[in-house]
Amino acid sequence: MMQLEDMRNNLDLINSLDWEMTPEKAVCIYLEWGTCWSMNGTYPRWARDEETHYFVINTWNRPAIIHLVRRNKDEYDELATIKIPAELEQKFLDSIGYNKGVYGLEGEVKTWLQNQLDIN
Repeated sequence: MMQLEDMRNNLDLINSLDWEMTPEKAVCIYLEWGTCWSMNGTYPRWARDEETHYFVINTWNRPAIIHLVRRNKDEYDELATIKIPAELEQKFLDSIGYNKGVYGLEGEVKTWLQNQLDIN
């Protein structure tokens, strides 16, 4: 598993990150047929070499964690696990009503991670 430092030093990875990808969009693009055109003109990707790298927040267990994901039509790989600072985790959990699930990266957590990766 990669660490923040590994990601920060990997410009190819940094440049390939899709900051707008969400778990829902990834399912639509890589796993479903026929419905993606309605999501901002995005179409399904069927080629094995088409992939995306994005972050999700997993709240199924506590503490909630960020995963860096690589997804293509056949595979879902978790490349890194990142701990969210306690205060940000609390705010995020408050915002989702403490529901368990996998969420897209947004708001203060997204800004914090971009700062950690020297994106801003």
